[in-house]
Amino acid sequence: MRRAVLTTASTGALVVLLLSLKPHQPPGPPAVAAAPSPASTRHPGGRPTDGTYTGAPVATRYGTVQVAATVKGGRLTAVKVLQVPSESGRDQEIAAYAVPRLTQEALSVHGAAIDAVSGASYTSAGYVQSLQSALDRAGA
Repeated sequence: MRRAVLTTASTGALVVLLLSLKPHQPPGPPAVAAAPSPASTRHPGGRPTDGTYTGAPVATRYGTVQVAATVKGGRLTAVKVLQVPSESGRDQEIAAYAVPRLTQEALSVHGAAIDAVSGASYTSAGYVQSLQSALDRAGA
């Protein structure tokens, strides 16, 4: 009987403790103010102007992500990574793994509608936001 009372009391205390903890929800990336677009004109067919457009820097939990997109013939033809999280060795490892995959996928779909890389959620989200910002500046 004594064991049952002790078990019940400790279980109750554990439940109260668990309920008092707040769930951990990482903050989402902050809103990024769009910089003014470079002066550009559209081709007669409504295509974006060829050129290289720098995306907005996107602050993530682990550092800033920023890319530049090259548009030719109305299609995304190249992505240059300007900034990625690199403060720690783990940040560098994740960026080295994720960025080439993100770039390859962006080039294959010629846009920013790409999936995140598993294990690099923040970097992926920052990459997509910065890339979309660059494409918006291009008029794509």
